[in-house]
Amino acid sequence: MGTEKVWVVIPAHNEGASIGDVVGGVRRAFNGAVVVVDDFSTDDTARKARDAGAVVLPLPIHLGAWCATQAGIRYSLAHGCRILVTMDGDGQHRPEDIPRILEPLFQGHSDVVIGSCVDRGSAARRLTWLIFRRITGLDVADLTSGFRAYNRPALKILASREASLLDYQDVGVLLFLKRAGLRFSEVPVTMGPRRNGHSRVFHTWRAVFWYLVYSGIVSVSQRPYPFFAFIKNRASRTLNSGEAP
Repeated sequence: MGTEKVWVVIPAHNEGASIGDVVGGVRRAFNGAVVVVDDFSTDDTARKARDAGAVVLPLPIHLGAWCATQAGIRYSLAHGCRILVTMDGDGQHRPEDIPRILEPLFQGHSDVVIGSCVDRGSAARRLTWLIFRRITGLDVADLTSGFRAYNRPALKILASREASLLDYQDVGVLLFLKRAGLRFSEVPVTMGPRRNGHSRVFHTWRAVFWYLVYSGIVSVSQRPYPFFAFIKNRASRTLNSGEAP
């Protein structure tokens, strides 16, 4: 498959300090379309992305990274995209790693490829990864990496209305794809420091706590747990028989 059917989608909110360099690096790394979804920025993100050669999709309100990414996915699918790479606009992800991330998809070995960098993990991030690997059963080392590649079956799932209910672009997205039986692989990459701003999830322990609560609810809702099934069946038998619980 040629790169003319491969697109890169970059959600960006107030990334004017870095987005031009990111788009320029992507365009040098491979010959595919680059879409920047401007998530209602108040700086010059849209202008700098457009000047660097990206297609810019401006959102009328601030929706967050996942909804902005989904808007880019839907736009790309509507315009013939077959494989899509997502990456951040803050300069952490290296565009030169894109060909390596695409390789498992081109070879047909995977449906979803994650650019994994476990070395960047702070104490809060590593704790989060450990908890959600246990809860979800996801065999993914870097659960929160936004540097990913998806084939068309995966993109159709992520463009669905059900996926619009997600708030973050990591654990819930992976669970949706796992539930559909899609294949995952990880490619080790090197990530640089964020050029500006801070992580939405890991900048404070309070933010980490909310992320754990939210993602925990999503995780439990996506997996059949024997204990909950036992309680449900027991309650059903009690109601049908008239027994005391």
